[in-house]
Amino acid sequence: MNLNKNDEHSHWFEPIAGHLGEAYLRYSFTYGTKNEVDCLLELLKISSEDRLLDVGCGPGRHSHLFAKRGIDVVGIDISDEFIELANAEKSGAKFIRQDVRKMDFEGEFDAVISMCQGGFGLLCDPDSSRENPDIDLKALENMVRALKPGGKLALSAFSSYFQVQYLSDNDYFDALTGVNKEEIEIMNPEGKKKGATTWTTCFTPRELRLMCKQAGLLVKNIWSVTPIEYKLLPCDIKNPEFLLLAEKAT
Repeated sequence: MNLNKNDEHSHWFEPIAGHLGEAYLRYSFTYGTKNEVDCLLELLKISSEDRLLDVGCGPGRHSHLFAKRGIDVVGIDISDEFIELANAEKSGAKFIRQDVRKMDFEGEFDAVISMCQGGFGLLCDPDSSRENPDIDLKALENMVRALKPGGKLALSAFSSYFQVQYLSDNDYFDALTGVNKEEIEIMNPEGKKKGATTWTTCFTPRELRLMCKQAGLLVKNIWSVTPIEYKLLPCDIKNPEFLLLAEKAT
């Protein structure tokens, strides 16, 4: 299901992305994109003959690097602003405004990635998350459906262990849902600041394994990682993200 440019906002992140625009790429966590892509290429074992789906691609920072290395890439994001920015760079990647919660690809890709909580972990609806706590599982199932049998998934998820350790005065962590609400300040390319609220769902490795099993994935490994550095470490409570590598059943 594709979204039209004039569709009303269907997710709380859209106005945030609309304000940030290209200033998103000034945030420090984006500086490690090359390290992340190098890591993913090694893990996914994909080549120029393969197709890759980048879920929650943002302005296309991972997609463009994959495309420049000869991979056939499709990137999706719910933000029209980010899709326009992604399409402005002619790397060979294709970008579509689409909602992962409604995504309906069928066995088209050799690999799927979802990095930086882009299509997994930012899906909480603050008005109904307690009534629909499993929206991330639905997104995961849609990613699995997009894979060919034997295709691989690489997905990053924010660590519950890390989040609870480092709660700030601007955070509220809901232990029932695993969702952290944070009040932040964002800046557009012209330097105009505004307040915003984010809802990030956090996970443990056990949760990720159980979700993968239900979605029809065989977990190959789960590591702890930190953006920018992106070294694959044994799961711990000190690093902010987990990186999951899994394979669709044949």
